[in-house]
Amino acid sequence: MTVYTQGFKLLGLGGILSGYGAIGRARKLIFAIALIFPITAQAETVTVAALGDSLTQGYGLPVDDGLVPQLERWLAGQGADVQMINAGVSGDTSAGGLSRVNWTLTPEVDAMIVSLGGNDLLRGIDPATTRANIRGILEAARAAGVEVLLVGIQAPGNYGPDYKTQFDAIYPELSQEFETLYWPSLFSLFQEENDDLGDIAAYMQPDGIHPNADGVAVIVQAVGPAVLDLVESVQ
Repeated sequence: MTVYTQGFKLLGLGGILSGYGAIGRARKLIFAIALIFPITAQAETVTVAALGDSLTQGYGLPVDDGLVPQLERWLAGQGADVQMINAGVSGDTSAGGLSRVNWTLTPEVDAMIVSLGGNDLLRGIDPATTRANIRGILEAARAAGVEVLLVGIQAPGNYGPDYKTQFDAIYPELSQEFETLYWPSLFSLFQEENDDLGDIAAYMQPDGIHPNADGVAVIVQAVGPAVLDLVESVQ
């Protein structure tokens, strides 16, 4: 609890404070001051769970360089009081995310980032199955009263145009249906021509799939404002 003390001299309280010696009288004075001056409200910490796969988990990186810790530091730099929960599991598909969403949504969780589907693509899983799994995750979040930022992903062309069309539509359509916040892709800045980044390989780990610490920093700078909107939607 913070009590404003500006204006003591205007009210003549400075001399009164210096003259009080008895504890009982001092307590009465403190109570009187609390009634006179406004008390600042303390904003509660917003807890955000990040439900995802290896990118969320921080595969191949020191703990502090992963997506979740970097994002938490970025949010703190914006003045947001946020506690991030890393609910990323390397290799997880949308089915894996659905299977553990209920124990991810513990009572203290206020909001959730959902970033799943990359491993569905690697396995060529039917888009209808991925859609059903993401839908189940969003239904669980709705039932828990938790705000969501849904992160999309775009399919490569090697599965054919029909597969790509069906898969790419999953995320924007479900986001609209469930009225969530939406971000097209964590890799959006790497998937388009970006002269500012230069050699994209410099931001990737040797496997060419996962970003290194610098690559994660680029992702955080891009998606950070959307996560900040998520936090503010809770407050």
